[in-house]
Amino acid sequence: MNLPGVVALGAPWRAAPLDDSLGGGLRWVMRRNCSLAPRQVLGAYSAVCLVSLSIASIFAWFGAVPVLYFAGLELLLLGVALLVYARHAADHETITLKNSTLAVEHHCGNRVERSEFRADWLRVEPAQGQGSLLELSGAGRKTVVGRYLRPEWRQMLARELRQALRVQTAPAAPGEVLN
Repeated sequence: MNLPGVVALGAPWRAAPLDDSLGGGLRWVMRRNCSLAPRQVLGAYSAVCLVSLSIASIFAWFGAVPVLYFAGLELLLLGVALLVYARHAADHETITLKNSTLAVEHHCGNRVERSEFRADWLRVEPAQGQGSLLELSGAGRKTVVGRYLRPEWRQMLARELRQALRVQTAPAAPGEVLN
């Protein structure tokens, strides 16, 4: 479904229309690029524990008990590192443009930061310079987005956001229906 005035760009966050039962709108979701989901990390860690403890147990059986202690310490440290990884594997940013309101949600671990802006007062600018995070500002508030995008894709996201904001805030011509 194409929305009027919104160009679909060849990037992973391409604007997706919201469910029409919710009143329409656009949503961009930018996720962290992770190879393993948290559930897969648990499976991989369990397999490593099984193999490592099996080998260490064989060494302990033949009298090298310190190998078992070092294997346990190694698995404990690996478990802590994988726990930190798994906690942030599902981090993402969501930008929703609906009813002249742009909402930004940043999910980082268990924490969720939410900002809302009026679409007609919103500015979309690079935070520092070319390739940096995008700064969304309006009515004295600001937030940055694009943490999970490659730097060369951030400018394309900025163009798509600006275009969607123009369409959303444009007054309707007589007899024209805007989504």
